[in-house]
Amino acid sequence: MLIEMAKVTFEYLPGTPLAHTALSDIDLSISEGDFIALVGPTGSGKSTLIQHLNGLLTPTSGSLSFRGRSVGSDVGLLELRREIGLIFQFPESQLFEHTVADDIGFGLRQQGLAGPEVASRVEDALLQVGLDYAHYAQRSPFSLSGGEQRLVAIAGVLAMRPQFLVLDEPTSGLDARGKEAIFDCLDRLNSEGVAILMVTHSMDEVAESARRIIVLNEGKIVLDDKPEGIFVHASFLREIGLDIPKAAELVFKLREKGFNIQPDNVSMRSVVASAAAAVKERCAN
Repeated sequence: MLIEMAKVTFEYLPGTPLAHTALSDIDLSISEGDFIALVGPTGSGKSTLIQHLNGLLTPTSGSLSFRGRSVGSDVGLLELRREIGLIFQFPESQLFEHTVADDIGFGLRQQGLAGPEVASRVEDALLQVGLDYAHYAQRSPFSLSGGEQRLVAIAGVLAMRPQFLVLDEPTSGLDARGKEAIFDCLDRLNSEGVAILMVTHSMDEVAESARRIIVLNEGKIVLDDKPEGIFVHASFLREIGLDIPKAAELVFKLREKGFNIQPDNVSMRSVVASAAAAVKERCAN
């Protein structure tokens, strides 16, 4: 097991009139190779939860372990943050160096690495996000498109070679091409064994990419399942302020019309293929 949270509760400003419990009794296990979407209404505790994963916040009560070792006593924060990369919303706003290569290599140099090792890791990181080293390394990050800048920011974290990548709204503010580039990157990283957890408000993106969905509401995990197991709770999801993916809506409507549609997953491609097969079967009969 990569990460385990056991009975984690977190309270902001404890012991004051402004005390607020943001997380309550969170039990969560994350394995190598997971691709998880963390969703929930505004104020549900998503950002608070992900900041616990690499030690930016520590539980008021409960425990966090990494690979079976207790964070704090057996695993230091430096080791944890090398293994778990946390990318906040709009990470491109933190780009500042003159060249893409210098920006990606900044964190490595702060760790005492230099020369060929930094250059090698920068090249590997660019390759991981689908950007050609020869074309991008010496360019100014400020000359790039928004999607390219975000990929460079992700590469800066990947250069540290984390085993778990946590992203807060990774496609926010990007156009369709930028979003596609981000998800191509995440799919590629996940296929290479990097665990992914992304916070997002886009349920369509969730349906297309995630293999596991965690629904958070009022600081508690209320659902945790595969996408097809989550979206059967459509009424509940709407009740807490979440949308239903267009693909899932299509499945429900076709079933209401009597079509026996059983897609492999709730991606639009799978649903359309299943719908076409169901229509063909009905026409044949």
